[in-house]
Amino acid sequence: MTRLGDVQRNETRCETRSTLLTVLLWLVTAVIVVAMLLRMLPNNLDGKRYVPLVVALIPWLGLFSAVIAVFALTIRRIGKRRMLAALSAVCVVIQVAWHWGYIVPAASPAAQSMATVRVMTFNTKQGVADAQQIVETIREEHIEVLAMQEVSSDLLNRLNDEGIADYLPYSVTPQTTWHDNGGVNVLYSAHPLQETTENLIPIESSSIPAATVVLNGRNVRFGSVHPFSPRPRNQGLWNKSLDSIAQLQHYGNNESYVLMGDFNSTWDHASFRYLLGDRFTDAGQSAGEGLHMTFPAVFPIAEIDHIIYDKGVRAADLATKRIQGSDHLALLATLTIA
Repeated sequence: MTRLGDVQRNETRCETRSTLLTVLLWLVTAVIVVAMLLRMLPNNLDGKRYVPLVVALIPWLGLFSAVIAVFALTIRRIGKRRMLAALSAVCVVIQVAWHWGYIVPAASPAAQSMATVRVMTFNTKQGVADAQQIVETIREEHIEVLAMQEVSSDLLNRLNDEGIADYLPYSVTPQTTWHDNGGVNVLYSAHPLQETTENLIPIESSSIPAATVVLNGRNVRFGSVHPFSPRPRNQGLWNKSLDSIAQLQHYGNNESYVLMGDFNSTWDHASFRYLLGDRFTDAGQSAGEGLHMTFPAVFPIAEIDHIIYDKGVRAADLATKRIQGSDHLALLATLTIA
């Protein structure tokens, strides 16, 4: 009787564990499906409350779907495991399709002659980032155009003291305003700057300094951007600042645009894809070099810093770099200008 009772108790415990595992896996799958539905919300709805924060984690949810599918196929005690495996597999396939550009690179622009330029964008966390390391990175990575966000006057002074002008002697720095988003955006260049402006377009977040650089006989207009973050207290401002940047789809068709900065959004946000429109391409989503998470710096889980560009431009050699003092990683790339 004792042995029979032990067997029954063991079976009961196994059934309980199987039931809990089944409930847990189905619950996680339900959360993933809801998050994927939120990703499909239109541009005017994806900024509601916590929606942007959930959607920013979509690539990780794809990984969870793959793990759940494996569990469902290998653990026989999971209830309705074939249905769970099939649903999880569908989630994985959809997410791979959404992020295909991170896996397979886009076709290179066809041209007889091309120019390359090494670029970097970096959010300095209200100017507390290590100026010496920034300048060292510029030198070691041969950076030719640098966009920075949340820059303070103190950081500008420290950069000058570290000799940034020896590598990037040309720059555009806007005047501080009441709507600066943690500090001003700045633009540095190793090449002479033409048609400089402290604010490229009317925008409610920090001003967009911009300038034109001649590369391979083409006018390439660079800008440093930093729209508001999608925190609940910024309801509406996040969408509005991204929509403002989207206006550039209709600007200056006689020159190519390259916009770099902390966009506070990922490829999975409808507002970011609306910003790109038919004109702009995101470097991360087209280079076929995988995800380059940039925030937070200690354990990056979201790719919110971007380099986006016009037709005729292509990105390669994407990389992130930790610079002390900032909560973002710097994002670097080599751009080919056809």
